[in-house]
Amino acid sequence: MTDRYSHPPNDVHDGVPLVDHLEDVAERVGYIVPGDAKTPADEPLRAVVETLAYVHDFGKATTYFQDYLLRSSEPRYEQYRYHAPLGSFAAYYALSAQNFDSETCLAGFVAVAKHHGRLPDVAAYVFSRANRRENVSRGNQNAAEMQQVAMAKQLKDIDEHVPELAREVFQSATVGEGSWSSFRSSFKELLTEVRKSTGSSATTINRETLSERCYGLVLECWGSLVLADKTSAAAAASGSDASAGTYDAEKPTFERLDEYIESIERTADSDRHGNRGERLNFLRGKARASVLSNVESFADADGGVGTVTLPTGMGKTLTGLSAALSVRDRLGQKRVIYALPFTSIIDQVVAEVEGIYQVDTTGRLLTAHHHLSEATIVDESDESADEADANDDIAGMLAESWRAGMTVTTFVQLLESLAGPANRQSMKLPALRDSVVVLDEPQSLPLDWWKLVPRLVRMLTEQYNATVIAMTATQPQLFDDATELVSEPETYFEATERVQYELDDSTTRYIESREEPKSYTEAASAIVDETAEANGTNSDEAGETESVLAICNTIDSAQALTAHVTESLSDAISVGSVYADVLESTDRDSTTEVTTVAERVADAGGQPVLHLSTRLRPVDRLRLIETAKLLTERSCSLVVVSTQLVEAGVDISFDRVYRDLAPIDSIVQAAGRCNRSFERDRGRVVVWWLEAPDEQTKTPSEAVYNRGTALLPVATETLDDIGGGEGTIPEAAVSKTAVEEYYRRLHDEKNVGKDAYVEYVNEARADELGELSLIEQRRSVEIVVCRTATERKRVEAARVAWRDYEFERVRQLMDSLKEATVSIPIYRSDSEEAQALSGLARIHEDTETRWIDTRDVRHDSYFDSTTGLVAESSVDNRIL
Repeated sequence: MTDRYSHPPNDVHDGVPLVDHLEDVAERVGYIVPGDAKTPADEPLRAVVETLAYVHDFGKATTYFQDYLLRSSEPRYEQYRYHAPLGSFAAYYALSAQNFDSETCLAGFVAVAKHHGRLPDVAAYVFSRANRRENVSRGNQNAAEMQQVAMAKQLKDIDEHVPELAREVFQSATVGEGSWSSFRSSFKELLTEVRKSTGSSATTINRETLSERCYGLVLECWGSLVLADKTSAAAAASGSDASAGTYDAEKPTFERLDEYIESIERTADSDRHGNRGERLNFLRGKARASVLSNVESFADADGGVGTVTLPTGMGKTLTGLSAALSVRDRLGQKRVIYALPFTSIIDQVVAEVEGIYQVDTTGRLLTAHHHLSEATIVDESDESADEADANDDIAGMLAESWRAGMTVTTFVQLLESLAGPANRQSMKLPALRDSVVVLDEPQSLPLDWWKLVPRLVRMLTEQYNATVIAMTATQPQLFDDATELVSEPETYFEATERVQYELDDSTTRYIESREEPKSYTEAASAIVDETAEANGTNSDEAGETESVLAICNTIDSAQALTAHVTESLSDAISVGSVYADVLESTDRDSTTEVTTVAERVADAGGQPVLHLSTRLRPVDRLRLIETAKLLTERSCSLVVVSTQLVEAGVDISFDRVYRDLAPIDSIVQAAGRCNRSFERDRGRVVVWWLEAPDEQTKTPSEAVYNRGTALLPVATETLDDIGGGEGTIPEAAVSKTAVEEYYRRLHDEKNVGKDAYVEYVNEARADELGELSLIEQRRSVEIVVCRTATERKRVEAARVAWRDYEFERVRQLMDSLKEATVSIPIYRSDSEEAQALSGLARIHEDTETRWIDTRDVRHDSYFDSTTGLVAESSVDNRIL
C-alpha cells in the first residue's frame, strides 16, 4: 500500500501513517465518550463518534494533500488539498449506512467538517455545502460547488492510488454495513440526501426541521472528536500511547471533605444554646445536614437542577461542595465543575480545596481554569487545519479539557464553551457529561443571558446527564423546576439577622431627584469619623474598635476613595506598602508570612488602609485579604476600600460596610461582609451614591448598572417600598422580601433576558452564539508582574524551555505564574494604555502574555504597591 501520512515525518518522529492515526483517534474516543452515553434518538454516542474518528481525516489520502504535506507542493486548485469536506460526506455516509437517525448523521457531518474550525449556522452550512444547482457553468460556480468538483477529483485520485486504504477505512467506519465503492458511486445522490436532512428544498433553507436537541448533539460529537484528534496528534509528536488513564480523573472524596468539616466543627462549640457565634456554627451544621438529607431524594429523582439558598456567612462553599460530591457519588457521576463569576473567589476556593486534599492544580484531582484560553487566535478553517495540528501540548490540552476530578472555573469558560465555543474550547465539552456543575452566585450573570442560561442548563441535564446546583443568598429565579435542597431556607435568614440597612441622604436624593451624589471628600470624612469614634477620639466608646469596608463600583472609584481616605488621615498606614516591604525583604513568593505583615501594621500605631481590586495580582489579593482578616480578628482598626471582588465568597467581617448604590443582590452580598460572626449585636450597612471620579461624566453606579436594562431605578424603588420611607430597614426585609420583589419586577416588568439567544440554541445557530460573550469586550492583555526572585527565575526558565522545545515544561512554568498574572481588558486598540502594554516583552514567542519586573526602573510607571498594575480601567472589569 502506498504510504499515506496524517502527520509528516520530521526531526522528532518518523511521521504518522494515516490509518494508524484514524485508528488511534477511534481508540481515544472509547476513553472519552462513556459507553452508556446516548444520542437524542437513543443511539450509542460512542459508536457515532468512533465512526467519525475513522473518516475525519480520510481526505488526507489524496496525492494532492500528501504532496502538500510532504513537499509543500500546492495543487493547481487549492481546494484539492482540503481534507475536511470529503471527510464530512464520508461521515454522513458511514453513519447512514449503519441506520443512524438522520439528525445524528447531520451532526456527524458538521462535526467532521469543522473539526479544525468553529461551528456554523448548521442548517445554512449544510445547505450550502450539499446544494448543487443544475446546469451551472464552471465559471459561475460558487465556492461550495467548486469544492464539490474538487471532491469528485479527490475520490478519483484515491481510487486510482490507494483503493486498499479506502476499503479498509470504510470497512472500519461502517462496521461492514457500507463500502468504499458504494460511497464513491453514490456520491452525487449523497449530496441530495445531505441537503434534504435539514428539510431544505433546492432553493430554500429550512431550520424548522432541526429538533431543539440538534445543537447539543452537534456539540457532543464535535467536542469529543476534537479532543480525541488533537490529543492523538500531540501524543504522536511526543511518542505517547493512548490509554484510558490518559483521560481519567482522580475523584476528590466526600469522606475527606466530611472529615475536614468535622474537624472545623470540633474546634467550635455547636451547642444551640450557646452565644450567637456558637449559634451560627450550629446553624451552619444544621443547614449542611439539611442539604445532605435532601440530596438523597434529589438523587433518587435522577437529579436535574437543585438550589442551595442560604444567607451569607452560612458556609455555602463547603455545603455546596458537600452536596456536589454526594450527588456525584449517588448518581455515579464522574466530575465536579465549580463555576464562579470572579477570579478572586476562584483563588480562594482553589486554595481551600488544595488544603483539604493536599494537592495542587497540576494533577488529576484539581484544575483551576481562570480565564479564556491563552492560545493565540488563529483562522479556524480547513485551510489552516494542518498548521493547527502542529506543536500541540497534550498535557496542556488535558488541563484545558477539564479531565480532573474537580475543575474550578469561571462562568465565562463554562457558559461560553456551551454557547458557540471556539475549536479549542470544545475540548472541555466531553467532561461535562455525567458531571455535577455548581453555579456559585448565579445572580452575577449578565441580564441578557438570563433566558439563555436556563436553556443551556436544560441541555446539560437532558443531553449531558449532568446535575446542576445553583447556590447563593439571592436566588435570581432562573430555574422554574429547580429543587430547593435547603429545608425551610427562610428560617436561616430569620435566625441570622446580623445587620441593619441604612439609606444615606445621597441615596434618598437619587430616589427623589437623581441629583447630588456624595462627594469622595464627604465619603472619606464619614469613614474617618467612624474609625476616630471607635478609637475613642470623638466618643466615650474607646476600645470598641471599628473596622470599615467601603465597596465601590469601579476601579477608578475605589482608587479615588482610597486616595481621599488616606489624605484625610494624619497617620494612615498603607497595608499594601507594608506588604511590599515584607515581600522585598524575604524575596520569596511562597513563604511570605501574612502574620509578619499584620504584626508590622499593628505595631506601626497608625490607621491601616487597604485597597483591593483586580489590578492586584491574585496571590497578593489572597495574602492581603488574609492580612485584613488577622487585623480585624485582633480588633485592629482597619479601613478597606475595594471593588466588588469582596462581595462573594470572601470570609472576612467588618463592623460597618458602605456600599455604593447597586442592585439589591449586590447590596445583600456586601452585607455578608458585615458582622459576619455576630461580633456585635448589629452591624451597619450604609448605602450611598458616590459621585463620578475625575474626568468621568456618569457616576460609577449609573455607568455600571444603568446600561441596557436600568437596574438602579428598580432597586431603589423596591428599597423605598420595602423600607416605607424610613432611614433604616431590617435585614430580613431586604435579604428576603426586597430580593424576591426585585427579581419579580425584573422578570415580570423588565422581561430580562434575550429570547433571541434561546432561539439560536433551538435552531443550532452556532454562528450567532459564537458572537455572544458574558463580557462586552474579550480582548485583554495578560501581564505577569514579577515581584520576587523566584518569579523572575520562572519567567527566564519558561523562555529557555520554549527555546529548547520543552513545551510541557513551558506549560508548567506558565501555570505557576498565573498567581502573579493580571488580566487587563483593552477596549480601544489605539489607546495609549493599549500601546504601552503591548510594547512590553512577551515571555516567549508563542504567547501573548507579557511581563514586567517591579525592580526594573523601566517598569516603575506600570506598578504601584497599593493599587497594583497601572492601566486603563473600565466598568466592565468587574466580571474578570
